[in-house]
Amino acid sequence: MPGEGREVPGEAGVGSAEASAGSAGCGAGSVGGRALLVVGDVITDVVARHRGPLAVGTDTVASIRTVPGGAGANVACWAAHGGVAEVRLLGRVGAEAAAWHERELTARGVRPRLVVDPQAPTGTVICLVDGGASAERTFLTDSGASLRLEPADWSDTLLDRVARLHLSGYLLFSDSSRALVTLALNAARARGVPVSLDPASAGFLGELGVERFLALVEGVDVLLPSRDEACLLTGLTDAAAAAAELSLRIPLVVAKQGHEGALVARSGKVCARVPAVPATARDTTGAGDAFTGAFLAALLSGAGPEEAAREGCRAGARAVEQVGGRPPSQG
Repeated sequence: MPGEGREVPGEAGVGSAEASAGSAGCGAGSVGGRALLVVGDVITDVVARHRGPLAVGTDTVASIRTVPGGAGANVACWAAHGGVAEVRLLGRVGAEAAAWHERELTARGVRPRLVVDPQAPTGTVICLVDGGASAERTFLTDSGASLRLEPADWSDTLLDRVARLHLSGYLLFSDSSRALVTLALNAARARGVPVSLDPASAGFLGELGVERFLALVEGVDVLLPSRDEACLLTGLTDAAAAAAELSLRIPLVVAKQGHEGALVARSGKVCARVPAVPATARDTTGAGDAFTGAFLAALLSGAGPEEAAREGCRAGARAVEQVGGRPPSQG
């Protein structure tokens, strides 16, 4: 059952970076320390790249690779790649892949704290990627252990000397991990640690409900939705209007627009439109995670939101030119 897990041997939970006062709006940077805590999903991705439509009922030729993934884990890796001195990650995995995921995270500069679930396997996502020009992807998701994180897996010591907490929105889609999100948000608020969140999935958001989602993320200072998520959360069809509307409820909204770049909104207005960086897409899996990780790294280095969004767009462009959602290994 959840709560009966064990942590991967050798994990590192806390470090020495100093705390930060938080992030600022358009034109101003964050202050202070550099440690980032990410709480989110650690997933095994099976990426199948095919050309043209799937042949229903028979074979479709594809190039298939198994790679480490998960929105939370990907963000942590890209933040470390972006220069954050210490990135910690709290996640839950199955015993069959725990050691592999720990090695992969460590190789990318992340300090993993992985709770090993005694029953559920590691979450798995099958990513069907159209090998054409768009490299668009479709996900088949088995969340497995990843959404079995629960309050018993949390410790307030995880926030020691942390400058920012980032939460994967996938955690909002199960009862136990939702409870952990509430606990982590309250602990961060008590310490004055700013919190960012990526809504993660328009499909899951629709099932959760907009008002419920907005109530759960009260207290978050930065929201990083995709275009579809921003529009779903506001009922608006225009991405800029949606980002502006959301920024009346959340201090800083950075809406990811794929090949159209990003929008930065604050106090009901879009205050920056950041263009995308040209790229030849091979696999768009994890591009939004790359943006988020690089954005957070730039914020923690003192950049303002617009410059941080530029770094996010650069990382997103690098991400789509490779297969899988992680940056290259630091090893």
